[in-house]
Amino acid sequence: MLSTLRNAWRIPEIRQKIIFTILMLLVIRLGSSIPVPYMDKEIIGQIFEAGRGGVLGFLDLIAGGAFSNFSIFALNISPYITASIIIQLLTIAIPKLEEIAKEGEEGRKKIAQWTKYGAVILAIIQAIGISIGFFNRALIAQGPLQTAIVVISLTAGTTFLMWIGDLITEKGIGNGISLIIFVGIIARLPAELIGTVQLVRLGLLSVVKLILFIIVALIIIAVVVALQVGERRIPVQYAKKVIGRRMYGGQSTHIPLKVSMAGVIPVIFSTSLLAFPQTISLFFKGEVAEWITKYLTVEGSVGIWVYSILNVLLIIFFTYFYTAVQFNTVEYAKNLQQYGGFIPGIRPGRPTTEYLDRVISRITFVGAISLALIASLPIILSHLFKLNINFGGTALIIVVGVALETVKQIEAQMVMRHYKGFLK
Repeated sequence: MLSTLRNAWRIPEIRQKIIFTILMLLVIRLGSSIPVPYMDKEIIGQIFEAGRGGVLGFLDLIAGGAFSNFSIFALNISPYITASIIIQLLTIAIPKLEEIAKEGEEGRKKIAQWTKYGAVILAIIQAIGISIGFFNRALIAQGPLQTAIVVISLTAGTTFLMWIGDLITEKGIGNGISLIIFVGIIARLPAELIGTVQLVRLGLLSVVKLILFIIVALIIIAVVVALQVGERRIPVQYAKKVIGRRMYGGQSTHIPLKVSMAGVIPVIFSTSLLAFPQTISLFFKGEVAEWITKYLTVEGSVGIWVYSILNVLLIIFFTYFYTAVQFNTVEYAKNLQQYGGFIPGIRPGRPTTEYLDRVISRITFVGAISLALIASLPIILSHLFKLNINFGGTALIIVVGVALETVKQIEAQMVMRHYKGFLK
C-alpha cells in the first residue's frame, strides 16, 4: 500500500487528484468546527456527557465529532445513505424504476438525482427532529425565523457534503461518500484512544480486557483485508475464429469474482437502518423511550442481542442485494456467448448463468457471514466485558474497507495512465 501511494505521488495527474481529495477532506474537517447558530453548546455538551457510550457516541463517531459540536455538518451524510437504501429497494419493487436504472448512464443520473432530492427531504425532517425535538433545551432561537435558520443550516451542511462527495468521486481519488465517512471515523480515533487510556489509568477499565479487545480488532483487520482481496477465478476459454487468412481468439482468461463484491456498503446500510430506532428513542421520554432503549438499542440488556441479530440479517441481505445489482449473471452469460467465450465444461447460455449463480451464491454467503460476524462480535464483547468503546467492529470494517478500495482505485488509475502513455 505504501509503495503504491509513493509511486502514485510521482505521477503528476494522480498527485493532483490526491491533493484535491486531501483539500476537500480538510474543508470538511474545517466545516465540522463551524457551529450552528442559536444553539447553546454548554447544554449540548451536558446532554452528550449524560449519554456517552450510547447512540450519541456512535453518531458522533460517524460524524467525526460534528454531532457533539452541533456544527453545520452534524447530520453528516446519514440522510443520503438512508435515501440511497430507500431508492434501491424501490428500484426492485417498482418495475418502472428498474427500467430507468437499466437505461445506462442517463438512467443512473436520474436515480442519483432522485436520491439527492430524497436526501434533502430526509435532512430537513432530521434537522427539525434533532433541533426542535431532542436538543430543544439547547435551542435558544426566538421566533420561527431563527428556528428556520437552525434547520436550514443543518440541511445545507448535508447538501454541501453530498456536493463535496461528488467532487471527490469525479475529480479526486476514490468514492467521495465513503471517504467522508472514513475521515469522520479517523478524526475521532485519537479522542477514543485518549479516553480509553484514561479509563485504564483510573482503574475503570481492565488492561486484560483492553488487550483482548485489541487482539480482536487486529483479527478483524486481517479478516477484512482477506475478504477485500480474496477472489474466485473462473476460467474462460474463447473459441478460435478464422477471418480471411488470420485466426483470432483461442486465448484463455478468467472471471475474477470477489468474495466481498459489495465491499463495505452492506455494513454502512445496516448501521444506518439500525441507528434509526436509536435516534427515534432520543425524541421520546418515559415508557416509550425506555422500551426502545431496552429492546432495540445496544444499551438494553435485551436490545444488545436483538440489535446483533438484526445487524447480522441486514448485512447478509444487503450483501446479496448489492452483489446482485453489481453482477448480473444473465447479462454476463449473454456477453460471453456473444463474443465466443465459454467456461470449460459448461455450455453457453442458460447453463452458464446457472453455474455463475451457484458460484456467486456460495462465495457471497461466505463474505456476508464473515462481515456480519466481525461487525457484531465487538459489540457483544463490549457488552459482556463492560467495555465503553465506540470504535467497534463496524468502524474498523469501514476504515479498512475504504482504505483498501481507495488504494485499488489509485492502482487502477496508474494502470490506465500507462496504457494511455503506450497508445500515445
